[in-house]
Amino acid sequence: MTTARKTTTVFLTVLSGLLLSIIGLTQRWPAWAWPLLAVLLLVVPAAVFRIAAMRRGTVPVAFEEQLTAAPMERTEHRVSQVVLPSKWADYDFVFSARVRWYLVDAPTSAPVLNPAGLAVDAVLKRARAVTEQREPDRASLVEQELSGALSRMLPEPTGHLQAMAENIQLVLVQQDQERLDKLAGVRKDEEVWAHQRKYEQSRRRYLGEDVLKDTGSAVVWWLARNDEHVERTVNDLALLAQLTSAANDTDVPERLQDLISQQAGEPTASDFPGEAPPPAPQGRETATTHLSDFLDSIGFTEGDVRRPMLAAQIAGLIKEQNRHETAEEIQHRFDPPASLAPDDDEAPAPGSPLA
Repeated sequence: MTTARKTTTVFLTVLSGLLLSIIGLTQRWPAWAWPLLAVLLLVVPAAVFRIAAMRRGTVPVAFEEQLTAAPMERTEHRVSQVVLPSKWADYDFVFSARVRWYLVDAPTSAPVLNPAGLAVDAVLKRARAVTEQREPDRASLVEQELSGALSRMLPEPTGHLQAMAENIQLVLVQQDQERLDKLAGVRKDEEVWAHQRKYEQSRRRYLGEDVLKDTGSAVVWWLARNDEHVERTVNDLALLAQLTSAANDTDVPERLQDLISQQAGEPTASDFPGEAPPPAPQGRETATTHLSDFLDSIGFTEGDVRRPMLAAQIAGLIKEQNRHETAEEIQHRFDPPASLAPDDDEAPAPGSPLA
């Protein structure tokens, strides 16, 4: 019986004695009852103690001592500037970390070893297995991946210790990082240039195959661009006809010849009804002639710097239609090579803009 139980038994015995004494006084028990009450108060607790001792037995309860496990000893070693391969040749990662390990219990006959070397070798092998599968342009992302892969204590191949790494840093060599940045910039510029080139080709194709396909298409396009101003479109009809003819390397339709003559200020057959029309010029008019007339009619006369620029753009459209000879003729006419230009000492030819 424990001390608490003994105390409780004595307390209950005293309390029972007091209670029976009060009852005996109030009920006026006879004199012989009081000695009997005293005997009962002494015998009952003794009997209870005896019964409890017999139930407990003579063999004491054995308690196994609980010992706290010995603290695990961990040591560490700093690794700096170790080169690890990446997925791209000649682009290596630079690895730095703090390697930690603890020794596994080994028999007394185990050989003497360098735990730091084993731990570092195990960590570097685990890190290399990750980096050689990753591209070098995402070094910061690979660094976070290594932080997770090396964060657990794992046994090294010999089984003498377990190792992990923390405070991991993974960067590229400064020169390699600059090269990758330049390559990224070039790729972006090339993509922008490709889109611009595609846009220009689409615009040329639209002008050459749709807008300037014939005079009618050019008139409809010009009418839509000028908010349905019919009068303005009619006034520009001769210009559109010349531009369409130059772009397609064809002659201006005969029905539009009078419009071109009127815009240029030349008399037409209707102005002189009594006279016969002038004889047609000998030979076939070329696209260069039509283009020259067109440029003169819109005010881009000889000597205007805009004249060769516009002619070069039209020559490019004609070249898109596989009319290379006509395009070269236009370029030669409006933008001659420097070797063909007259010398300063020579007098300009008659009829030249410099005369």
